[in-house]
Amino acid sequence: MNAGKLDRRVQFRRAVLVDDGYGSVQEWHDHGDPIPAAKRDVSDAEKWQAAEVSASITTRFTVRWNSFTSDLDPKDRLICEGRDYNIVGIKETPERRRRMLELTCVARADQ
Repeated sequence: MNAGKLDRRVQFRRAVLVDDGYGSVQEWHDHGDPIPAAKRDVSDAEKWQAAEVSASITTRFTVRWNSFTSDLDPKDRLICEGRDYNIVGIKETPERRRRMLELTCVARADQ
């Protein structure tokens, strides 16, 4: 994948436990600087759950492999164009080992 295909900027967030005076609460803080990424929507879905309709979208982001991105895990989040994505999978692209990472992410489409 050439640099021209990495046409989006994504920000990662990591959960941090913060003492609020009553106990520890989880807050999301920016993790690193925004980096270039390619974005490809894979699927969308709607489902009924607890008498409520929710819509989600599955997206694959491709980023360059480096020491920062190799430290990412599914507990982190990705922000792209104002939408929060939960990371559900991380893998090296087979043809680009140690060059590119593919992140499978899911976001609510109805927010």
